Amino acid sequence: MTASPDVQLSGKWLTFVSLFTSTGTLLCCALPALLVALGAGAALSTLVAFVPGLVWVSEYKEAVFGVAGVMLALSGWLQWRARFAPCPVNPSLRDVCLRSRKTSQHVYVASVLVFAVGGWFAFVQPLLTMR
Repeated sequence: MTASPDVQLSGKWLTFVSLFTSTGTLLCCALPALLVALGAGAALSTLVAFVPGLVWVSEYKEAVFGVAGVMLALSGWLQWRARFAPCPVNPSLRDVCLRSRKTSQHVYVASVLVFAVGGWFAFVQPLLTMR
C-alpha cells in the first residue's frame, strides 16, 4: 500500500506542527522548573512579565499536553503509513525525497523527546517532590 503525495505532504506539515505543539509543553513546564532549579527565579519572573501567555499555558497544561499528544500521535501514524511510499525515479528528486523523509523522522523524534521532557516536569516531578 502506497501513500499518495497528499498524505506525504500532510504528514510532513503535521510533523512540524507537532514539533511546535510539543515545544509549548516544554515552555509551560520544563523551562520554569529548570530556571527555578538553577536558582534563577528572578529570571523566571522577568520572563513571565514579558511573556504573560506563559502563565496561561501553564494554567491549562492538561489541554496543552492533550493537543500536543494528539498531534504527535497523528503525525506518527501518518509517518508510519508513508514510510515505504515511493519516491520519484529521477535520482536528484529521489535524493530530496529520501532526505526529507529522514528529516521528518528526526523532527518527529525530537518532538516526542520534547513532549516527554515537558511531561516529566509537568506531571511526574511534582509527584516526586511531594513525598
